[in-house]
Amino acid sequence: MRDRVEPGNFEQEILPHLDAAYNLARWLTRNEQDAQDAVQEAYLRAFRFFPGFHGGNARAWLLKIVRNACYSWLQVNRPLQEAKEFDEVCFPPDSRVLNPEEAVLQNDNGMFVRKALATLPSKFREVLILRELEGMSYREIADVTGMPAGTVMSSLSRARGCLRDTLATLSNCDSMRPSPETPTNA
Repeated sequence: MRDRVEPGNFEQEILPHLDAAYNLARWLTRNEQDAQDAVQEAYLRAFRFFPGFHGGNARAWLLKIVRNACYSWLQVNRPLQEAKEFDEVCFPPDSRVLNPEEAVLQNDNGMFVRKALATLPSKFREVLILRELEGMSYREIADVTGMPAGTVMSSLSRARGCLRDTLATLSNCDSMRPSPETPTNA
């Protein structure tokens, strides 16, 4: 393992994590344009401070910068506003070709999960995104968020419980609506 990262390695060390950076920013800001702005700011910060990066997990280092950039941006631009709506257009369903039944089920399930994730407090949404979508370890999440590893584990547990409860509520609300095939005047 090298002791120091050369400044010329920014492209090799940091640029491959652009998708993960955008994904985290998108979930934290809940807006595509805001996420792009936050990622741009984070990459500028990362480039500026890259000479001080001494090796290790570049992805975790970058995501910590992205997280801080998102929260800084939100604090300045939306200090009292907590977004409630979620734009499903930004997260299209899997591009794999499905039969019609699979497509309906997957679309419904994906919609429920996106809605449920969007309703979670940002602390819970953040750890779920880092763990489940980005596949980060507890230690990496702790590095990104600044939480102790034990707090990461308990936050994940609570987040999963909240997600499970929210999914159950959404599912129950959806099952109460009449389906298009069910006659309403029967």
